[in-house]
Amino acid sequence: MTIEERVAAWKAEGLRVVFTNGVFDLLHRGHVTYLAAARALGDRLVVGVNDDASVKRLNKGPERPINVVEDRCFVLEALSAVDATAVFSEDTPAALIAALEPDVLVKGGDYDPDETDPSNPRYLVGRDAVLARGGSVVAIPLVAGHSTTGMIRRSKA
Repeated sequence: MTIEERVAAWKAEGLRVVFTNGVFDLLHRGHVTYLAAARALGDRLVVGVNDDASVKRLNKGPERPINVVEDRCFVLEALSAVDATAVFSEDTPAALIAALEPDVLVKGGDYDPDETDPSNPRYLVGRDAVLARGGSVVAIPLVAGHSTTGMIRRSKA
């Protein structure tokens, strides 16, 4: 069953589907807290995961991703908060969000759910499509002091 079919089946059952996305390279407390909060906004949580090539295009650093996408998905799917992962290769998850039609779109607090200008870095990609279908868009506060970049920097120190 494809991810689109799984999501359609959940929605046919009347379940509220939440979507978020990211790299999730080295899973840490901030990720786990964020994913649990995202899952609490609905009945099922789908996590879009950047493939390895798109991570490199995000300029996260020459060593990123540290873990290949299959391993990142495996670890995410082991979390009780995560119901499914979906890998995307584009620079943004816009096509995946359009295909899945989630009820709730979630990103971290460094994004602004009220930002309407797609050129603004705080704009949530997929926002307009989700809102047009009557869904909601939510930003969850980041957990201070917890980031993959910080973990890498500390490990090199």
